[in-house]
Amino acid sequence: MSRPVNRINRLLKSLNCDGLFGLALLAGCAMLLLPVLAGDAGREVLRYDRTALAAGQWWRLLTAHFVHLDFDHAALNSLGLVLMWALFARDYRPLHWLAILIGSIAAIDAGLWLRDSTVSWYVGSSGALHGIMAAGTLAHLRRRDLDGWILAAFIVVKLAYEQSAGALPFTDSHAGVVVDAHLFGTLGGAGVAAFLQPRRDPLYS
Repeated sequence: MSRPVNRINRLLKSLNCDGLFGLALLAGCAMLLLPVLAGDAGREVLRYDRTALAAGQWWRLLTAHFVHLDFDHAALNSLGLVLMWALFARDYRPLHWLAILIGSIAAIDAGLWLRDSTVSWYVGSSGALHGIMAAGTLAHLRRRDLDGWILAAFIVVKLAYEQSAGALPFTDSHAGVVVDAHLFGTLGGAGVAAFLQPRRDPLYS
């Protein structure tokens, strides 16, 4: 009986889903999925809206990154969070991850406001997830992990494609994907992570 349990525990730990890490992941997914219950009215109040922000509704700078177009959009980004969690959750300490998340969100908000005035509204967490991926990739590069170079190449190619040709074909099911949010989020996450020290042995530290 103990062997199957031990195997499950090892698997959960390898995916960064054991103990408090697992509970934190569930909470993160809930934060992305629950706002869908508020429907269109809730999305209107929470989204990044350039006109509303100009009128002083500053909470939108934060809430826009947790609200989505619909359940499918929220579920897709939740799966993205699960993947990022499995790859990177133990690479930095919790407070460092909070700083990376805030930095990514701030970079997206500033970038959209200052550099992309044509975006009148925006919702979704994909930009912040790009920031998380960039920070985690930087940690792996610093440890000289092979997957760090693969992930870095993926990020560069993806961003280059999006900046030249728009959203990737398999991600364009939702009209109006704001690819600049991915670029700004990546820059914000990597910029904060550049000043942080990742864990040397993330799985067992």
